[in-house]
Amino acid sequence: MAVSEAPRRAWIKRVTRNFGILPILLIFFAVFWVLTPNFRSVNNMMNIFRATSINLVIATGMTMVILTGGIDLSVGAIAALTAVVALKVSLTSAYFLAVPAALLTGMAAGLVSGTLVAYVGLPPFIATLGAMTYLRGAAFLLCNGVSIINSDLSFAWIGNDYLGPFPWLMVIALAVVIIASWVLRKTVYGMRVYAVGGNLQAARYTGIKVKQMLLSVYVISGFCSALGGVMIASRLYSANGLIGEGYELDAIAAAIIGGTSFSGGKGTIIGTLFGGLIMGILNNGLTILGVSYYSQQVVRGIVIIAAVTIDILRNVLTKK
Repeated sequence: MAVSEAPRRAWIKRVTRNFGILPILLIFFAVFWVLTPNFRSVNNMMNIFRATSINLVIATGMTMVILTGGIDLSVGAIAALTAVVALKVSLTSAYFLAVPAALLTGMAAGLVSGTLVAYVGLPPFIATLGAMTYLRGAAFLLCNGVSIINSDLSFAWIGNDYLGPFPWLMVIALAVVIIASWVLRKTVYGMRVYAVGGNLQAARYTGIKVKQMLLSVYVISGFCSALGGVMIASRLYSANGLIGEGYELDAIAAAIIGGTSFSGGKGTIIGTLFGGLIMGILNNGLTILGVSYYSQQVVRGIVIIAAVTIDILRNVLTKK
């Protein structure tokens, strides 16, 4: 009997780890489905996915960082800077390099933060808080404090066109989620990310190059943030230094609601997907119901605390 119980418990833990937050997502979906007919429309469903896509991309990079026990407060500032870079380049004769330039800028920003954390030894909070400040300032300097507009944007299809019935924003976000989830679950690199977050000293003793791993996750976060910045710019046909404000909090919320532990070593990208969808459905549903922005902030804070508390209790129960 004990032999048959072990695989069953392992299966339950695996399902809980990946889909533990799913019931909360379904509850929110059902509540708004019942409360307002406008929420049920196909157009509104597409609006939810489109609005959530950018946060999911940025939150995917954030999840990788948090899994190593770190944090990246600069993701919103990177999105702003890279959006400005993309718009600036799009107005030149080298417009076809707009997206690559933005992505490389984001990776360079992540490289600096990762170096400060991994090799200089700065706490992730301090390193990325400083990065958030100087990168935001750089974005304002680059655009001279005004919005850069390009009505003939070469990569506008990213934010406005469809692949069949699906917005490209949604397709790109799902591709990022699927690739990142596969990397974490099926590759040696993913195993090492969890190992570093679970026990840094033990990971070092097993031969894992901890500094290189820490550096890599910040570069990945920078790439994801830059991709988010490109997605924003493509949607708006414009960019300025204010883009991405508060996105770091949304990304952290998606990851933590989805079950990623702040202490590192525990969490999944699928959980982050569900966490991001919860925030997207909540924002959309409350807006349709006419709830004020300030009241929405109160509700969002309560939901974050409640969702994390429920998930912790569920994990405790499954361990018994």
